[in-house]
Amino acid sequence: MNVYKISNIKKIPFNFSVTTSLILANVIVFLVFMFFRPEFVTKFVAIDPFYILQGKYLWTILTSMFMHGSLFHIFANMFSLIFVGGLIEKLIGPKRYFWFYMFSGIFGSLLYVLFYFIAGNLGINAPAVGASGALFGLVGFLVLITPNLPVYMMFIPIPVKMKYAGPGLLVVLWLISIAGNVPIGNTAHLGGLIAGIAYGVYIKTKYKRKASMIQKRFS
Repeated sequence: MNVYKISNIKKIPFNFSVTTSLILANVIVFLVFMFFRPEFVTKFVAIDPFYILQGKYLWTILTSMFMHGSLFHIFANMFSLIFVGGLIEKLIGPKRYFWFYMFSGIFGSLLYVLFYFIAGNLGINAPAVGASGALFGLVGFLVLITPNLPVYMMFIPIPVKMKYAGPGLLVVLWLISIAGNVPIGNTAHLGGLIAGIAYGVYIKTKYKRKASMIQKRFS
């Protein structure tokens, strides 16, 4: 496992990291496609379960991860990625972190499509964009690896342990989408969280000693 020594985590200098690259990719894609017609973005960039299940526009499983619906949407996601992604990149190394991030986002997208396939008649279909599925994968990983890490959630002025904040945020977003009839990709978030927890289980099982060191460091 390519894990940095715990004592050196705070000494790693800033460089052009994977997290920085992902943020730049998200910002560039957002800025480029904001000049396109919304109909084009909806069809060829956002993920639409209706088309995916017909075998059309399969690339949107990937492109949707780097597109966002508004300035607030991309700001909230990239702000979270700076802290959550930056920490995980330092813990497991850039290469492992990159593929984990991509897998979480793709898994979240696939669960979003699967849920539409199972319950499409409920009218849940909507083209979706955003890095939230991948972000929830990172959150799920930290729920397992650093469960007692204090973090701040939206509208809560006191730190909450990660093991409560991760699932709690998912529930809050689900309630917001139901109460306000807001089209939030909750099943994609759930898919990312599941992927992150699964990867956390893998790391804790295969690298018990190092995972234990990390957990103690952030308790």
